[in-house]
Amino acid sequence: MLVTSEALPLAKTGGLGDAVSGLARALRDAHVDATIFMPAYESALHAASDLEKVADLPGLVGGDAEVWAGWVADAEIPVLLLRNDALYVRPGNPYLDADGREFPDNGIRFAALAQAAKRISVGETPIRVPHVVHAHDWHAALTPLYLHAAGIKRPKTVLTIHNLAFQGNFPLHLAEDLGIPPAYRGSDGVEFWGNLNFMKAGLRYADKITTVSATYAREILTPAFGHGLEGVLGLRAHELHAIPNGIDTEVWDPGCDPYLPEHFSALDMRGKIRNKLEMQRAFGLPTDPEAPLLAMGSRLTSQKMADLAIKVFPLLLAAHPRLQIAVLGCGERALEASLQELASHHPRNLGVHIGYDERRGHLLHAGADMLLHGSRFEPFGLTPLYSMLYGTVPIASRVGGLADSIAGLAPEPDAEVGSATGILFDGDRPADMLAAVERALQTFAQPQRWSALQKNGMTRHFGWEASAAHYVELYRMLAPVAPVGAPMVARRPETASATVEASVRKRA
Repeated sequence: MLVTSEALPLAKTGGLGDAVSGLARALRDAHVDATIFMPAYESALHAASDLEKVADLPGLVGGDAEVWAGWVADAEIPVLLLRNDALYVRPGNPYLDADGREFPDNGIRFAALAQAAKRISVGETPIRVPHVVHAHDWHAALTPLYLHAAGIKRPKTVLTIHNLAFQGNFPLHLAEDLGIPPAYRGSDGVEFWGNLNFMKAGLRYADKITTVSATYAREILTPAFGHGLEGVLGLRAHELHAIPNGIDTEVWDPGCDPYLPEHFSALDMRGKIRNKLEMQRAFGLPTDPEAPLLAMGSRLTSQKMADLAIKVFPLLLAAHPRLQIAVLGCGERALEASLQELASHHPRNLGVHIGYDERRGHLLHAGADMLLHGSRFEPFGLTPLYSMLYGTVPIASRVGGLADSIAGLAPEPDAEVGSATGILFDGDRPADMLAAVERALQTFAQPQRWSALQKNGMTRHFGWEASAAHYVELYRMLAPVAPVGAPMVARRPETASATVEASVRKRA
């Protein structure tokens, strides 16, 4: 059972949703009965199919709840949704209010998810008990603690760190309301600088810990990248495994992507021009197939170096009048406002769309020539993988998973392209980013070298198969004898689904 706050298409704010759904699909392809368990947001209730109530869960923190079982449409991924409309049915972002502030009850909302996962896992519901409970990021990280505190030896637990910077810190007095036993509230448990830390709970009590790239696994053991938890991780280093994410190639494939106006491949790149023109229109830029088009699609935060980009873009546009830049994302309000202000001064060269939608997201990768993906730390970095697969050359920081997945072009002006797939840079000064983009523009002016970079990226294999095999091996270490039983979510007759689905939508 995969316990998570996001999964595509049920809910997505970033790479977590892509990663969980991609892993679930790959595990199903490997004949593992992988079921997603997540909150019943309004978006999830509308995106899931064949929904039916399968369990009542009275007495959870935050109020009584229900579990509804269903399927991700067209993907054959079973889902269990924790339904408490007062906690989970809210407009917009799953974590933030309309002003961009975290919901004050987020600790309760995600503790309820972990409590529900624990109750399913100990057989308190009619749902089949899983063999392994796989928690993702801080939102699900209390699950191992609840099972440990209950003295449960089976099922075993796994915690995957997708981004250690987000830890779920709340006032320590909340531990009483969340049902965390006193013995678990000290510095050896969930206490972290006087607060309650969900991520630390998972790191302390999960049977195995994974993270999403080899370089990031080494980095988080150091003070520079450990965000205060490097000591806890050091004590569990022997249980820390690096298993990289992959790309769900049924969702991301330029040869058949339904969001694109024209498909293309490494063998026939002509369709990329049509996508470039469509992307220029989508971002309010003049249609010009020859203009270099630089994209930035990420959270607009200091982690993603959006603050540097705001300083670098005017310098680039002054030096390259024909350059176009398209920005897609949302994040810190001050950075959003600065980018919009900058776009107002460069309306023919800079297009900014605050927010995210799948069409623009896919079009951005298909239409751009290059992708700027600066990052002060990066656990994995799915976005540059999408860009490479779509023939868009990444310009990225040499950190975390970016250093593992992008083969950097040598800095010499006439260096052989070889197996390079992008341009990597070190440092977090505007000059570092500016020099990297200048290198990309110089290479873009050399069509043969640029084409080689594109095709190298497009022919790399980024699927989930190898990573899913590593997870299966890890699960077998934890549950070497896993008897075959009924699936956690039973397939319902197609003819019976319409009435139940209509009822759920009405209640939502």
